[in-house]
Amino acid sequence: MASHLDHEAHGGRQAKKATASGWIGSALEYYDFFIYAQAAALIFPQLFFPSGDPKIAIVASLATYGVGYVARPIGAFFLGHWGDTHGRKTVLLLCMFLMGISTMAVGLLPTYHQIGMLAPALLVLLRLVQGFAVAGEISGASSMILEHAPFGRRGYYASFTLQGVQAGQILAAAIFLPLAYFMPEDAFNSWGWRIPFLLSAGVLIAGYIIRREVKETPAFAKEGEQGELPKSPIKEAFKYNWKDMIRVICMALMNVIPVVATIFGAAYAVQASYGIGFHKSVYLWIPVAGNILAVLIIPYIGNLSDRIGRRIPVMVGAIGSGLLSFGYLYAISIHNVPLAIVMSLLMWGIVYQGYNAIFPSFFPELFPTRSRVSAMAIAQNIGTLFTALLPALFAYVAPPGSTNIPLTVGAITLGVTIIAAIAAWSARETYRVPMSALGEADAVPIDNVDYDRLRAQTLAEEKLAKASA
Repeated sequence: MASHLDHEAHGGRQAKKATASGWIGSALEYYDFFIYAQAAALIFPQLFFPSGDPKIAIVASLATYGVGYVARPIGAFFLGHWGDTHGRKTVLLLCMFLMGISTMAVGLLPTYHQIGMLAPALLVLLRLVQGFAVAGEISGASSMILEHAPFGRRGYYASFTLQGVQAGQILAAAIFLPLAYFMPEDAFNSWGWRIPFLLSAGVLIAGYIIRREVKETPAFAKEGEQGELPKSPIKEAFKYNWKDMIRVICMALMNVIPVVATIFGAAYAVQASYGIGFHKSVYLWIPVAGNILAVLIIPYIGNLSDRIGRRIPVMVGAIGSGLLSFGYLYAISIHNVPLAIVMSLLMWGIVYQGYNAIFPSFFPELFPTRSRVSAMAIAQNIGTLFTALLPALFAYVAPPGSTNIPLTVGAITLGVTIIAAIAAWSARETYRVPMSALGEADAVPIDNVDYDRLRAQTLAEEKLAKASA
């Protein structure tokens, strides 16, 4: 056991390449995903739908955004299977090309005034491809990084997957919002909106160059060499790992926090029907500020989880952000813009990252190599799909004119985060379990003394490599 762990403790250039690959791939995928969200709200209703009824056009445009979430579980089944049978590298390249090409195609689409109802039909089709592709990115990238990372540093390296997600959202806002605000309206409506979609070509090329340099992971390669690749990883996942898949579904409900911060919270604050009347620009830039905070702190939380474990940060992040949702919604209800901004950044930009930075290591560590990508992709995307339905639930239980909206929506949010915290509490701790034993219900973690020694060895090697470079 000791010699195996000593070998596993050694990181190297492949771990860093895998991390860079996961980072840029996630940044591209979520850049593409979120520029669509911005366009669906700001420009698509006028361009891709009949202009007779503006309200119907807006609802239809936002519905095409939701279609991406519907496609996620379907993509998770296909891409998860592909990642466990053909390799992590292969599925990540497939995800990246599907997302990049479909996004560029949106930027080339003719409008409703040019081709009629074929325009929204093509838009929905491309959005389905985007949702399908993004379903395999996080699970594939997390597994790739995790299986390349040195023992004792898996939480730190895997956290960069989510740092890439937040960076992609910053990039999307940084490109789309200035164009929308500063270009002449006619020019933006005519061709300016296409620029962010077409720019994804550059990120796609960069991502391909980086990803092709990453070798397949040692864990997956070993499965192949021993002839142990599963014919049906999905079947194995449901047969042997269904309990942990339920845990991941429940923990993935933590997506309720960004839903409260950026979807329901924004609607509550800016829609005249709610009687608040915050300026829209405030809520366009809150996600940017929150993501900048997240990018800064995610690696530190990932590193912390390598010292104290995965479960505690997830539980603290879940309960803490759930409680802060009351303060955030209350600040909106009393028309206090500075307090609303502070509470949003604290809830979403900082405390929520206790979950967000950890799940890229925690989720794949719960499953064996044979079915890791399938189990994580399916479970996570099912949980995320549930949270995509929450804005409608919030609007139903707290419609305009309701009293105690902060209490009602905050209570539901806290209830959901408590479910996530209980799921994390019920899971076994994984940070001291060797790679070869991950996913085993009776896996024995190494003791703290050996773990601290191996972690110190890894850190020393990283410092030496950085100094020599």
